[in-house]
Amino acid sequence: MKIALSSKGNDLDNNMDLRFGRAEYFIIYNIENDEFQAIENKGHTASGGAGIASAQQLIEKSIDVVISGNFGPNAYDLLKDSEIKMYKGEDIPIKELIQNYKLGKLEEIKSAGPSHKGGH
Repeated sequence: MKIALSSKGNDLDNNMDLRFGRAEYFIIYNIENDEFQAIENKGHTASGGAGIASAQQLIEKSIDVVISGNFGPNAYDLLKDSEIKMYKGEDIPIKELIQNYKLGKLEEIKSAGPSHKGGH
């Protein structure tokens, strides 16, 4: 199972970036072998449609779960339609969020957050 977490940096010690579409990196963590890979988020520098670009990038990586802050309506629908579960993260180190996920402590996101039109 592969988990993607929106991150402020490229390793497990960095904190989560709560902005799904505008996070600089995604940490792709494989639960089966405890390995991770950091990838640059294609949506980070997009002039518009950041959430959609980010969601599509993760779909292409065959992600099973995404942990982030809020997901805008377009990104939420795209991930949901691809049967990717979304969980609410917080501004703490990625390694702590992974542990919380493994322990079943994270809340599953069941609806989209507000749209973030305007590029902030």
